[in-house]
Amino acid sequence: SMTARTDAQLAFLAEADALKTVHRATTLHDGSRSENSAEHSWHVALHALILADHAGPGVSIDRVIRMLLLHDIVEIDAGDTPIHGQHDTAEQEAREQAAADRLFGLLPADQGAELRALWEEFEASESPDAVFAKSIDRVQPALSNLHSGGHSWREYNVTLAQLDQRVGTKVARGAPALWTRVHEMIAPWFAAHGK
Repeated sequence: SMTARTDAQLAFLAEADALKTVHRATTLHDGSRSENSAEHSWHVALHALILADHAGPGVSIDRVIRMLLLHDIVEIDAGDTPIHGQHDTAEQEAREQAAADRLFGLLPADQGAELRALWEEFEASESPDAVFAKSIDRVQPALSNLHSGGHSWREYNVTLAQLDQRVGTKVARGAPALWTRVHEMIAPWFAAHGK
């Protein structure tokens, strides 16, 4: 029934509120506190909208924004994995798959399957939409670090070479001109800190 469908959708939306409690290594630009995953998801979706002219041919920004709104939802159960931290990738993936089962399972079956497929597409990072979404997801924390004075770069003792490898390669894959510009902006911070 329509009532049952609406109730399932509202249950998912209520559960999604918990993403606001998942804290990330990245701080707000003013350095006052760490950002949470819900704020990150909104900000990367906004980055995709505003930086859409960096997307390659055949990229649907509408689908990219949907992916980015959903991409970290599993962190409600699985937590955030800082890109510069040490973690067991297989264990984290298993936790995220279980989280996806539970969270997307709250929705009406058709909608849950559709959104789960979008999340899986983002994770696989092979389609043009997912490649661009992944590039935007990676560039946002780098820009936040630039504005906050390198907060998590200092915390995790990141070098420019590491950033190029862990972040740059992913950003350049989907938005090469964007990475060229961002690299120019962040390189002086690493030079000044001898990294």
